[in-house]
This record gives sequence, structure tokens and C-alpha cells, in this order.
Amino acid sequence: MATVSTVRYQRGRGSELMLLGLAALVTVAARGLVDYHADVIVISQMVWYTVVVVAVLLAIHIALRRWAPDADPVIVPAVSALTGIGLAMIRRIDFAWAARGKPTHFGETQTMWVLVGVGLCITVVLVLRDYRVLRRFTYTAGVLGLIGLILPLMPVIGHAVNGAQIWIKLFGRSLQPGEFAKIAFVIFFAGYLQTNRDTLAVAGPKILGIRFPRARDMGPLLVVWAAAIVVQVAERDLGTSLLLFGIFVGMLYVATRRTSWVVLGVGLFLIGAAFAGTFFGHVRVRYVAWLHALDPDVYSSGQSEQLVRGLFGMASGGLFGTGLGQGRPDLVPYAYSDFIVPSLGEELGLTGLLAILLLYVIVVQRAMRTAIGVRDGFGKLLAAGLGFTIALQTFIVVGGVMRVIPLTGLATPFLAYGGSAMIANWIIVALLLRISDQARRPQEVTA
Repeated sequence: MATVSTVRYQRGRGSELMLLGLAALVTVAARGLVDYHADVIVISQMVWYTVVVVAVLLAIHIALRRWAPDADPVIVPAVSALTGIGLAMIRRIDFAWAARGKPTHFGETQTMWVLVGVGLCITVVLVLRDYRVLRRFTYTAGVLGLIGLILPLMPVIGHAVNGAQIWIKLFGRSLQPGEFAKIAFVIFFAGYLQTNRDTLAVAGPKILGIRFPRARDMGPLLVVWAAAIVVQVAERDLGTSLLLFGIFVGMLYVATRRTSWVVLGVGLFLIGAAFAGTFFGHVRVRYVAWLHALDPDVYSSGQSEQLVRGLFGMASGGLFGTGLGQGRPDLVPYAYSDFIVPSLGEELGLTGLLAILLLYVIVVQRAMRTAIGVRDGFGKLLAAGLGFTIALQTFIVVGGVMRVIPLTGLATPFLAYGGSAMIANWIIVALLLRISDQARRPQEVTA
């Protein structure tokens, strides 16, 4: 006689609501500390800010309950806390600039971009009911990704900022299409590798116990490698080049489980980077600033001044920091964008910085857990690729300001000032939520 037992299934929406409450508390407390130390705290403004923060987080929560009830309950609280901390630090830089007679409005602008990003996140969750639809647009996504990379090189609309040709101007506003191109490339890589994974995984000669791919199968790797080197040289953008190639190699490993692809990919990129650093002056400047940052001649020429100031800023923060609003992060150029991590390191200390990095680890871990849990190959590759995107971008930025790798111009996800990055990263969150909704949904069993 068969025995039927009832299995209680926890969706985690109640836990998400509790975690969102903590994220709201962190967001409001960070802003309150910044305003208090700037002597501009107004109770009525704080009440309104709290109401808006709670309303936005509740909107996401209700949207997930309605349209993606099985979605991962940890991702949104983690990225919300990161976004709130970033908003507080950008506002703090505004106050510092105002005290020096150069008022800025980065905080207000960034708040608007956060609202747009959250709105788009909810829209994607609502519209994209099944992420597997994206596989139909594999090659369309690849073409869109290439267009996104090429647009900054176009005359009239493309323009350079601080030497990097990664921006376009439309209707009076600057846009960084590379931030959206990375999402398109992840969709393309996922679709392509899902179709060709068997060919890439099985064939090839075995050398010293490692099976290497055949020359005829090296085409995709060489094409992405060439694109990464062109981006590095033509657009002077080492960060996007490294990010794009790293995502592809990571997804290639997930698809084939062959370490030889990783060995070949890393070797090819190092050869390309060494070639570019030897024969192209603007690339060589980046490497010299990285390798000889503390050399008096390099520092006095301005090549490593920003990097060294950031390092000394973090060092002055010590273990527990100077406190939000009580340091001098404004002494570092672009403390609100490229160098927001040193700003946070100075005012929150090593402890605070590690807590922030832990939030990134949680987001990436949930993305990889989604990749493991989802049942189809395209979903696994897509979730893993989106997780790689957040992990690699964070590593490239944090590694750059800590002098682990050369400095790049990428934005720290969810923290740094920038509309393109904020919107693109919230779209990534929406895709992860949609995939996790399918991954955590109980399978129907038919007798």
C-alpha cells in the first residue's frame, strides 16, 4: 500500500520581507549618519526618505509575491543594502564638494537612476515570464553586444572620458553601452555554448593529462579574445576587455568542465595584454602606474596619483574607519564613482569593507546556487554567466583600487555613481530572480 505524505514547501517570501527590513534599516541609518555629520539632518526629510525606501522595497517584494513567488529571497535584500550604502556615500561626497565651494548633485541624480533601475527590474520580472525565450535570440544578442561595444567608436555620438572611449552622447546625456553589452554577451554565450558544448567538451588531443581542444574548435575563443584586445587598444578600456573575456572563459569552463580552456584563455589574454602594453603607449601608461605606483617620478607625473591617494585613504581608515561623514574621501579624484571603494574603506574601515564584500559574495553565491538548481542547460549557463559578471566586475574594480591588478574604469556594481551601470545591474538582478523562480519551483509529479 502506498503511503502519501505531505511535504511542506517554504518559498522564503517571509524571510525576504524580514531581510528587506534590515536592508531598509542599513539604507536609512547610513543616510542619517551622513546628514548628521554634515550638520544638515532634518527629521522631516529623513521621514520622507524612510517612507520612499520602504515603499520601493515593498514594491519589489509585492511584485515578486505576485509574479515570481518562488524567486530567491536573498538576492534583492543584498543588492538593496549595497545600493543604499552607495547612495549614502555619494551624498556624503556631495557635502564634501559643497564645503569646498563646488556643489554637486550626484546623490540626487543617482537616486533617480536607482528608481529607474528598480522599475526596470520589476518590469523585466513581469514581462519575461519564461527566461528560456531568450535562447531564441542567441545570435541577435551577440550582434547587439557587438554593436554596444562599437558604438563608442562612432563619430558624433562617441566620446572619451579620462582617456577611455567608452561613452556615447544621446539627447544631451552620456551612456555607457558596454554595461548593457555585457548582458547581451552573456545571453549569446549561454545560447551558443548550450548548442555546441558537446563538440567543445569531447574532442581534442591529451597532453600531460590535460585534454586540449582541436584547432578547428578554437574559433569562438579566438574571436572573443580578438574582440577583447580590440576593446583594450581601440577604446582604451582594460576593464571591459578583461570582463568580457573572463565571462566567456568562465562560462566555457562551466559548459565543458575542461581546465584546458581556462589555461588557454588565461594564456592568450596575458600574451595579448603584454603585446598591447609593449606597443601601445596608452596601455603602457596603465601598467607603469600599476607596477611603479609609489615611484616619485610616476606619482609626480600624475599617472598614479589617484591610485596612491586611494591607498593612503584606505590605510587611514584602519580597522574600523573614521565613521561615515568624518573622513576626507573627497581628496581622491572620482571618489563617488571609480574610487567609491576607497571612500568606503576610509570611513567604514577594513571591517566595513569586508562586510560590503560579503554582500557581493552572497549575491554571487545565490546566482551559482540558482545555476545548480535550474533544470535546463541554457538556464544553468545564463545564471552562472550573470553571477560571473557581478563577481568579475567587483574583483576588477576592487583589485584595481587595491593595486592587485591595473586600474580600470569599471563601476562598482550597485555602489558607484552611474546610470548605465545601475540600470544594467538591476536588469541582471531581474534575470537572476526569474531564473531562480523556475529553479526553486517544485516539479509536478504525475503518477
